[in-house]
Amino acid sequence: MLPRDTLLKGVENREEITRIIDQAEIAIKTWEVVVSDFFSPPVIAEVQNGFSRLTEVEIAVWGGYPQAERRRIGLARPEIPLEQPLIPLAALDIAGNFLFDPANHRDFLGAILGTGIVREKIGDIIVLGERGGQVIVVPELVEFLETSLTQVRSVPVKTQRIELSELKIRPPKTKEMTTVEASMRLDAIASAGFGLSRSKMSDAINKGDVRVNWKETTQSSYNVKSGDLIAVRGKGRLEVGEVAITKKQRYRIQLTRFQ
Repeated sequence: MLPRDTLLKGVENREEITRIIDQAEIAIKTWEVVVSDFFSPPVIAEVQNGFSRLTEVEIAVWGGYPQAERRRIGLARPEIPLEQPLIPLAALDIAGNFLFDPANHRDFLGAILGTGIVREKIGDIIVLGERGGQVIVVPELVEFLETSLTQVRSVPVKTQRIELSELKIRPPKTKEMTTVEASMRLDAIASAGFGLSRSKMSDAINKGDVRVNWKETTQSSYNVKSGDLIAVRGKGRLEVGEVAITKKQRYRIQLTRFQ
């Protein structure tokens, strides 16, 4: 059995992690690959952090394309081959004329949930403007959605399966920048990266609007490091790149902002 208490210690998403532990134990017992539902980045981060120390089970995550946010988790014994193709996914195209009644991410999600499907069975949704959208789901729901998802907002739609290679992924907009700071404090680096005052960023941190590597961080003095991902609610994400020490013993930090 897995060290359940250790894996659950300090996690934010206790219910989800408990379900994944249960599935991991099934994978160990049956010598088969077990695949979870879709999970959000904070849950994925906690699983990767906790399970990285285990020798009894390995994991792989896949959401249909490299930048996918919502992903499924494959679990198996180390002796069992576990690769992304073993994690089953399906893509659907939701086609309609949205020129006069534009739909956003929430509209597509609401229409899908309106058919009776739960959120955990749905991966990323890609909005394509006036021509509709695309969605990644568990394969067993394809036929149901092809017949049940017939309208988004006021627009009639045709829903049909497509290959994952047909997903119209837009690469994220990025902005590279460099800042020089006296420390690696979260409030200092995040304020420089997002162009906000130090006080406003501190307020956002105190309110719980800031996550580091998808974990809520409420201490402005928290020290970040190279490779960390800082997410601010409503502002996007910031990746901490290379860090160098200047002659005046300050930190020169490369940042990449994803908008």
